[in-house]
Amino acid sequence: MTGIDSAAKEYDVIVVGGGPAGENAAAYAIAGSDRTAAIVERERVGGECSYWACIPSKALLRPAHVLSSVRGLPGVEARGPDVAAVLRRRDEFVHARDGDHDDSSQLEWAAQQGIDVIRGAGRLAGERTIRIGEHELRARLAVVLATGTRAAVPDIPGLREALPWTSRDVTNLREIPKRVVVIGGGVVACEAATWLSALGAEVTVLVRGNRLLAGVEQFAGERVAEALIARGVDIRFGTSPQRVRRSAAANHGAGRTHGGPVTVYAAGPGGESTVLADEIVVATGRTPNSDGLGLETVGLAAGYVEVDDQLTATGVSGEWLYAVGDINHRAALTHMGKYQARVCGDVIAARAEGRSLTNPRYRAGADHHAVPQVVFTDPEVAAVGLTADAARRAGHDIRTVESDIEVAGSALTRDDYSGHATLVVDNTTDTLLGATFVGPDIGEQLHAATIAVAGRVPLEALWHAVPTFPAVSEFWLRLLETDRSSLPSAT
Repeated sequence: MTGIDSAAKEYDVIVVGGGPAGENAAAYAIAGSDRTAAIVERERVGGECSYWACIPSKALLRPAHVLSSVRGLPGVEARGPDVAAVLRRRDEFVHARDGDHDDSSQLEWAAQQGIDVIRGAGRLAGERTIRIGEHELRARLAVVLATGTRAAVPDIPGLREALPWTSRDVTNLREIPKRVVVIGGGVVACEAATWLSALGAEVTVLVRGNRLLAGVEQFAGERVAEALIARGVDIRFGTSPQRVRRSAAANHGAGRTHGGPVTVYAAGPGGESTVLADEIVVATGRTPNSDGLGLETVGLAAGYVEVDDQLTATGVSGEWLYAVGDINHRAALTHMGKYQARVCGDVIAARAEGRSLTNPRYRAGADHHAVPQVVFTDPEVAAVGLTADAARRAGHDIRTVESDIEVAGSALTRDDYSGHATLVVDNTTDTLLGATFVGPDIGEQLHAATIAVAGRVPLEALWHAVPTFPAVSEFWLRLLETDRSSLPSAT
């Protein structure tokens, strides 16, 4: 780590934000060269995903998945979960130390890459200039913004005063509240409801709309809802909080109950209802970490930073400002931020060396048509590309192919295996536009679909990609057989 006073005054590349996207952008921009780079980070190198999102979330969810699998497999005894052991294992993954997070391993990685890490809140102060307090740094080639997003708390009377948990609290919980009300129906809400209920909490989920996981195919959200309800979660659709009241609200630290009982007054199909809980979790979306970033000093408005497919900021003269990850609002997923960062770093390197940018590797095309995502609920939801509705809105002539996942491999995995798969196929090109799978541990099956969508592989070619027996992946054969049987006979 480089302190402010000892930091070089100039670097070739300065990255503001040290999460996975920022780390990758810096590393790729200087790889195999004598170029210099610095990462400016105000909290912990490794970012939201490493300490407060993806990693702790899956660490908390995995025991529930294993327990569910064991209960569906005769001959194996299921007793868990051991809550204290689950939390200890989560802490190991997020490097929790005395109520904080240790990023020393990330600092070692940066040093090995030749990247300086500067602690502090960096902000733009004009072209190629970053200010950290009273100190200024200059970038000879590029500035990359990778500051991410934070949980949004809606403007509901009494909610902010109640000091609700956000994603940071619920992934770093130190105690399990007996009763929890979750506001939201997206990924964070569904995953949190899954592990909270598995760890013993009584969970009520308030969903403004009429379904969970509105961004994926409808059947996926329905299956997740059915599973949550079966484990005792109370899901109230069409229900919105109107006001919140809490006695003795007090911030006792991340993941600890923030005061006395919470009362949520909500409006739903049956009129107003009251939910009493020991904690409230807000999972209603994200807002960009761009306030105080100095965007106005380079002619940009506050909010998300718009970029082109080379991750170069639009509306800024010259080709020196880039934005990767959640801050550009293209695909708010860690793996997509890392993908963008790899493209961004390659673009910076190519421009520095005067190389042509005609190669497809210098364009972030997957952001438009091949974004993969796994929701680690039980069952899992795995999706890539376009849903059927999105494909139609985009003007594609499509057909959908559906099949339950009922093959020898799934039956051998567990007696109660239940899954479903849908493909969205472009009739004009006979290529895959999207795929959605639901089932136990189905996320491990997604990459084949991602390759097919990204590579625009014709279905006739997929016919010769033979799945192994007896593996769950044989459901691909069932899908292709279903598709063939629905098509007119060849002449």
